[in-house]
Amino acid sequence: MRKSNPLVTILTLAVSILGFAQLAGAQSWPTKPLKFVVPYPPGGGTDVIARIMQEPLGQALGQQIIIDNRGGAGGSIGTDIVAKSPADGYTVLFTLSSHTINPAIYPKLAFDTEKDFLPVSLVASLPQILVANPEFPAKTVKEVVQMAKAKPDAVSYASVGNGSPGHLAGAMMASSAGITMMHIPYRGGGPAITDVIAGQVPLLWVSIPAAANYVKTGKLRALAVSTVKRSPVFPDVPTMAELGFKDYEVDSWYAMFVPVGTPQTIVDTLYKATVKVLAEPAVKEKLIGQGAEAVGSTPAQLGAIVKAELVKWKKVTKESGIKAE
Repeated sequence: MRKSNPLVTILTLAVSILGFAQLAGAQSWPTKPLKFVVPYPPGGGTDVIARIMQEPLGQALGQQIIIDNRGGAGGSIGTDIVAKSPADGYTVLFTLSSHTINPAIYPKLAFDTEKDFLPVSLVASLPQILVANPEFPAKTVKEVVQMAKAKPDAVSYASVGNGSPGHLAGAMMASSAGITMMHIPYRGGGPAITDVIAGQVPLLWVSIPAAANYVKTGKLRALAVSTVKRSPVFPDVPTMAELGFKDYEVDSWYAMFVPVGTPQTIVDTLYKATVKVLAEPAVKEKLIGQGAEAVGSTPAQLGAIVKAELVKWKKVTKESGIKAE
């Protein structure tokens, strides 16, 4: 009869104990507050949507959710923080669709968008909106184009950062109209809006949640939205397609990711709680009030979107000549 190796037995027992410990930890998760890293400053669209989810999702999970704003480099700084965080479910990336755009314009990111993260769930989708300082002489998109054609590079537009949906929206607008516009990247929607209202930059492509209240109070003037359908929040604002920009669509989405290695049971618990919260009428109403539509998805569905958009935006940025500035 073959004798067992004591060392192998001990190692096997240790691995089993570790496995049971990890499983028990996953099953009891969460036992402490969660940190949602928003890779943009306060006041922007990503921050607004995250804070709408903060309280109801915390209640669903039975733990407090803390918002940690880490803006910079088009969302890359905060994203890298999450990539390097423990894979225990307590640090979550709450970001927007620039997550799949950045790899196309930043050739040396400190993380891998696909390999370093596990998708959890889509949260919401919404258009980008083109807004202007009320004193800007061009009152319509047509007049903006005319001004840019008369004085190349005299017209500038802001966005929440290089590689953001707003950056793409402006670049696609310029490419389609055959004009050049100077892109001014900011560290987030809040700072960009402040400067446009102050007249430092005349135009801004930004998500509707970041600009909605300022448009309603007359501090900003809305010129167009980036989706094929008009926004229910601003039904009188035309789409770029209606204004003659063929095949023009930039649809922003917000979603949650966790570091790779996070136990699947934790991912599933978080995604199921998110979908449950997004079905609540009060949450839907708050999102609609910001021009956003509640979505929700399985981790697999979000993963498929990430994979498809990484290919899509690489093609778009190459054809449009979009790059970090």
